[in-house]
Amino acid sequence: MRVVGGELGGRRLLAPRGWRVRPTSERVREAIFSALDDVSGARVLDLYCGTGALAIEALSRGASSAVLVDHDTRPALGNVENLGLRERVELVRGDALRWLERAGGSFDLVFLDAPYRLAQRVGPELDSNLPRLLARGGRVVIESPARGPLRLESLASLRDRRYGGTQVTFYGVERP
Repeated sequence: MRVVGGELGGRRLLAPRGWRVRPTSERVREAIFSALDDVSGARVLDLYCGTGALAIEALSRGASSAVLVDHDTRPALGNVENLGLRERVELVRGDALRWLERAGGSFDLVFLDAPYRLAQRVGPELDSNLPRLLARGGRVVIESPARGPLRLESLASLRDRRYGGTQVTFYGVERP
């Protein structure tokens, strides 16, 4: 698994065997970033970050900083350190929903890739907490199972694509 584009394009990402992570495939990451276009200067939040592949891809393509949240940040930490991104990344070890309830700040881009088995259960809590963290014009990219995709009612669905068993949905703040 490698970083697809940007300044770190081609560099290896580690996904240790035996760890409970499901890294976003290179094909899906390329499709996501083609749809996002320019992420220069973006402040990124990666919930359920796993290996950190999505946030790292954004940083490689010019995002200014990233907050990576997961119950076990060791897979992401290894990648952040190996790629020299420590100064631009904040790693938060803990429950993503609890962190989200008390989080402050403003993010231009939020990646959300909850464990597929939790997708339906975490939707309502994410729906009530994510919008307040989005900057004006901010976007949320959700990766979830195609058979039971995670949906947000509080944000406008901008784009919906399926890649095999993976559903990728882009959301933004709904305009009156």
